[in-house]
Amino acid sequence: MQRSASVDPTKMGVGKAIAVLTSGGDAQGMNAAVRATVRVGIYTGAKVYFVHEGGTVIGSARCQDFRSKEGRAKAACNLVKLGITNLCVIGGDGSLTGANEFRNEWSELLQILLKAGKITAEEAKRSSHLNIVGMVGSIDNDFCGTDMTIGTDSALHRIMEVVDAITTTAQSHQRAFILEVMGRHCGYLALITALACGADWVFIPEMPPDEGWEDHLCRRLTYQRSIGNRLNVIIVAEGALDRHGKPITCDIIKNLVTKKLGFDTRATILGHVQRGGTPSAFDRILGSRMGVEAVMALLEATPDTPACVVSLSGNMAVRLPLMECVQVTKEVTKAMAEGRFEEAVKLRGKSFENNWNTYKLLAHVTAPDVKSNINIAIMNVGAPCAGMNAAVRSAVRIGILQGHSMLAVHDGFDGLAHGTIEPMTWGYVGGWTGKGGSNLGTKRSLPARMIEEISLNIAKFNIHALVIIGGFEAFVGGLELWNYREKYEELCIPLVVIPATVSNNIPGSDFSIGADTALNTITTTCDRIKQSAAGTKRRVFIIETMGGYCGYLATMAGLAAGADAAYIYEEQFGIHDLETNVEHLLEKMKTTVKRGLILRNEKCNANYTTDFIFNLYSEEGKGVFDCRKNVLGHMQQGGTPTPFDRNFGTKMGAKAVLWLTEKLKECYRHGRIFANTPDSACVLGMKKRAMIFQPLSDLKEDTDSEHRIPKTQWWLKLRPILKILAKYKISLDTSETATMEHVIKKRGTV
Repeated sequence: MQRSASVDPTKMGVGKAIAVLTSGGDAQGMNAAVRATVRVGIYTGAKVYFVHEGGTVIGSARCQDFRSKEGRAKAACNLVKLGITNLCVIGGDGSLTGANEFRNEWSELLQILLKAGKITAEEAKRSSHLNIVGMVGSIDNDFCGTDMTIGTDSALHRIMEVVDAITTTAQSHQRAFILEVMGRHCGYLALITALACGADWVFIPEMPPDEGWEDHLCRRLTYQRSIGNRLNVIIVAEGALDRHGKPITCDIIKNLVTKKLGFDTRATILGHVQRGGTPSAFDRILGSRMGVEAVMALLEATPDTPACVVSLSGNMAVRLPLMECVQVTKEVTKAMAEGRFEEAVKLRGKSFENNWNTYKLLAHVTAPDVKSNINIAIMNVGAPCAGMNAAVRSAVRIGILQGHSMLAVHDGFDGLAHGTIEPMTWGYVGGWTGKGGSNLGTKRSLPARMIEEISLNIAKFNIHALVIIGGFEAFVGGLELWNYREKYEELCIPLVVIPATVSNNIPGSDFSIGADTALNTITTTCDRIKQSAAGTKRRVFIIETMGGYCGYLATMAGLAAGADAAYIYEEQFGIHDLETNVEHLLEKMKTTVKRGLILRNEKCNANYTTDFIFNLYSEEGKGVFDCRKNVLGHMQQGGTPTPFDRNFGTKMGAKAVLWLTEKLKECYRHGRIFANTPDSACVLGMKKRAMIFQPLSDLKEDTDSEHRIPKTQWWLKLRPILKILAKYKISLDTSETATMEHVIKKRGTV
C-alpha cells in the first residue's frame, strides 16, 4: 500500500475524530496502545476521544447494553453527535466481532436515529460510514493471524516468576509440581511455559494426549527421577481435555501421580495473577507500534476498506481483515470439538506450530540406539548474556536425539585451543533453561592468533561440526575460521553462529538472544528510577545504557519507558539537537509533567558524554527541574532470562543442530566430512518473519567492522515513533505502510 510521500502526516487527521475504547478482559500493554493511539492521533491533527469503561487507564468492560440493537443505536447516536467516524477497539475476538457487527449495521442505525428524530439529516450525512480498526488485547494469545496479542508476553513473565520460585522450593524437597495456567480454549501460555522451563509434560486443548497417557506420564516421571532429577514439572492449560472431551485438571493429575508413584506432589492454580503487574518491555513496544499503525489504518480507510486488525508478524507491522481472523479463530474451536487436532494446531498459525514441534522434539528423553558417529562441539564466545544456556541445552538434547555425541568447549576459542573440551550428556544440561550467564564459560578472544592449536584440537577430538553461540566476537570468529579453511583442512567442517548478545548488533539477525532480558532490566530500572522521585519536585533522569555502538537498547528502552530522547551513534546529533531537546523538555516541565527521562547509548558520541549531557540539562533546567544520572552497567547482562529469550534460545539451538545434521550428510564424501562452500558456515538469524541461515561470507558486506554493527538495522525506522510519543512535531515517513494481508488462503487453510 504505497502512498505519495507528499502527504503531510501532521495534516492527515485534520477534520476527523477518533474514539478509543478497550473492551473485554484487561491485558497488560493496553495502556501503551491507548497512549500511542491518542498521541499519534493528536499528532495527525485529529480529535481523539476516550470511551470510558469501554484494567486499563480508561476502564475495560464487557457491556451487556451493547448486545441489543437499542443499545447499539444509543452508541451510534453518541458517536454521531461528536462527529466520530473512526473507532479504535482494543480487545479480544468477542469485542472485535461486536465492533464489526456495529459497523455493518451502521447505516441501519442511522436510519433508526433519523426516524426517531435523534439526529438530523445533516449529521447523518456527515457520519455516513464508520471505520473500525482493532488491536488484539488478550493474555491467551488466542486470536488467529497474529503472532502475539497485547498482554501475552507480560502474562508469561508472571508465570515464569512463579515457576522459577517453585523450582527452588521443589529442588529442596524432591517434589512433583503441577501448575495450571490460563487458556480456556488456547494452549499458548501453557506451551511456551513448558518450553521455557523444560517441563516434563504439557496438557493443551489443541492437542489432547493419546490414549493411555496416564501410564506414559508416570513412566516419564519415573525415568526423570532415575537419572537424578529432583524436580518434575507438569504444565496444564485450564481448558485441557482428553481425547473424549473430558477435562484434565490439576487434581486428576495430582491424584494419579500421588497414588501410582507415591511422589510428594503439589498443585498450583495461578489464576488472575497472570493478568496483573506491569507490562513487559515487549508488550509496551507492541502496544505502542500497534497504536501508531491503528491510527494510520483508520485515517487511510475508505468506505470499501474492510474492518482490520493491526498486528505484528515477526517484527513487521501488518494489517489483517478482522473477520477473516475471527473466522479462522472459530475454525480452531470447531476443529478441536470435532477431534481434528493436527489441523487445530496448524490453524493456530506458524508460530504456534513451530513451538509445538520444538516441544515435541525436546519432550523425548530416550536417545536412539543407533549412534551417528558424529561429534558436534558447542561453545560460547564474547560477553555472557541471558538465554545462552537455553540455546546450549536444546542444541545438546536435539543432538543426542539425532544420535550425535555432543562436546562442551569451555571458555570460547581459548578452550578450543587449549583442549578444555568434554562430552555432554542429557542430564549435563538439566535445568539450564532458566539460568542466566554462560554455564560453559565464555571469552572474547578471537581464533586467528591460535588457529594452529585450534585446528589440531579439532582433529584430536574428532570434531565434525561447530555451534558458536555469542556476540560480535562469535560472528568475527566464525568468519576467521571460514577464511582459514584454505590453509587448514581440519577447519572444513560445517559451523553455525547463533547470535547471543545484549547489544543486538549481529549482522544477519533482527534479534539476538539476551537482548530482550537486557531490555526488560533497563525498562524496569527506568520505572523504579522515575518512581523514586514521586512526590518530589520536577526531575529529569539521564540514564546510560550498554550496547557498544549499537543504539538498539537505548531506542527500544526509550519506546518502552516513555523517554523524551534517546541518544545513539547511528543517528548523529550536534549542539543544535541538544539545544532543541533541552528547550522541548523545559516547555513540557512547565506544564503538569513532573518527570523527564533521557537515555544515552554508551558510545553514541565521544565528546557528548553522559556527564556532559547531565551538566547541560542541569544548567539549562535551573529553576524548572533538577537532574540525576545513572549508569546502568553490567546489571544489563545479568539476571534470569525472560520467557522470550528462553523460548528464542531453545528454538535457535534446536534449529541449528537439525541444520548441521543435514549439512553433514551433504558434506560427507569418501568416508569423511569436507565442507568448503560458503553455505556451510552460516549465521542463524531471525529476519522479518522467519529464522534463516545466511553464509558468513555474504554478511561481511553488510558489516561496519570498526563499530561492530550491521550497516542496515530495522529498528531505526521506529525512532520517529519515539519522538512523536514524546510530543515532537517531526516528519513521519508515511510513504510506506503495512498492506492488508489475507489470513485465509485460496485453498481454505492457513
